[in-house]
Amino acid sequence: MAEVVGPRLYSCCNCRNQVALHDDVISKSFQGKNGRAFLFSHAMNIMVGPKEDRQLMTGLHTVADVYCCDCQEVLGWKYEWAYEETQKYKEGKFILEKPKIIKENW
Repeated sequence: MAEVVGPRLYSCCNCRNQVALHDDVISKSFQGKNGRAFLFSHAMNIMVGPKEDRQLMTGLHTVADVYCCDCQEVLGWKYEWAYEETQKYKEGKFILEKPKIIKENW
């Protein structure tokens, strides 16, 4: 009998709450506060904090930190607004930092 395997996903490193699907990864070549980070088109089971302007490596952006909805661990941020035209593709997308997430169902 074949083993039923669910979708590959990422969970909070602290409480294992499921926060993103592997299929929603856009890029694995981003830099977060704590090292490598992934850009996702969607995230789930998170809370979005207040918006603030932040100077990042690619310029000024309006971002909001994202937190695990179970344990409130800061996982990364959401791009709300990009001031530079070349960065507009990030708007509405999520950065989840690799040290803050773990792989599930791999």
